[in-house]
Amino acid sequence: MEIDRPVPDEIEDLADLWVALAREQRAHGTHIRPEVNRSRIAETLSRHAVTGEAFVARANDEIVGFVTYERTSESFETDVDRGVVQNLYVRPAYRGAGVGASLLERAEADLAADGADAVTVEAMAANEAAHRFYERNGYERHRVSLEKRLEDENHSKDRG
Repeated sequence: MEIDRPVPDEIEDLADLWVALAREQRAHGTHIRPEVNRSRIAETLSRHAVTGEAFVARANDEIVGFVTYERTSESFETDVDRGVVQNLYVRPAYRGAGVGASLLERAEADLAADGADAVTVEAMAANEAAHRFYERNGYERHRVSLEKRLEDENHSKDRG
């Protein structure tokens, strides 16, 4: 397996992987709709590739995983310069082989070289496998988001 930067010709493949990631996250409660956001994420992935804020994992000339990240710009002064990993995905057949950890390590090293003191990630509350993965890689819970669905004549709990 090799970890390196994506090239522009690979953006459509990365968008396909992001759609697969978003589909998987639907089972954990995400509100993101995968297919309708494909073109928007392709633009975002292209920006990450151009700015050097992405890595891909390749095995046998096939992309088997990717990570995107960036430095955050805080609204308030903080005592930590933070980076954020936005997306980390590994094809199911390659999970458990260190691909995700290798991608995460490269993103963290890049963020550290750019001056970040800490890295944050988000995972769906119901995605226990993601929680275990990040905890194995040294991440601790820092903030928790809570959500409440609101009902009125325009919204229903039965919406998908």
